[in-house]
Amino acid sequence: MKALIIYESMYGNTHAVADAVAAGLGSEVDVGIRPVHAVGPVPVDLDLLVVGGPTHMHGLSTAMSRSMAASAAKEDAGKLAPGATEQPGLREWLRDLDATPGIRAAAFDTRGDAHAALTGSAARGIARRLSRRGLDVVDRNSFLVADAEGPLEDGEIERARAWGASLRPDHGAS
Repeated sequence: MKALIIYESMYGNTHAVADAVAAGLGSEVDVGIRPVHAVGPVPVDLDLLVVGGPTHMHGLSTAMSRSMAASAAKEDAGKLAPGATEQPGLREWLRDLDATPGIRAAAFDTRGDAHAALTGSAARGIARRLSRRGLDVVDRNSFLVADAEGPLEDGEIERARAWGASLRPDHGAS
């Protein structure tokens, strides 16, 4: 099985989830992990595409929300993840994604620890955009951060690993 995990991360939390999902997929899966600004076109020989990003202003990040996060990080002496403000962002990359029918896909986000009705969910928008491009979206999930810059809530890395394992086609097979 060949999988690719694409992520956008401002403070490293979404990247940490992407790494945990890859670990959950297991060593027998050929997994690539790429930040969205460095991914390029999706290989046609993929079995699974996993896409994740932070929830900004109730949905996918925008150039403006990334800029605002970068400004806030400077003011709070926070630390941005490498490439956090580089283009394309996830929204732009998904807009330009070529149709890729037949590939299984999953979406995830990182968001505040409150009900999705209050925080929004980037995973919902990611899944919708992947589906429009012909991918077979099999699941979506949210992983919770303590505040805007993180850290991830206790247990979220383990939950991301378990979710990654659940995305394998042989999950649950005896």
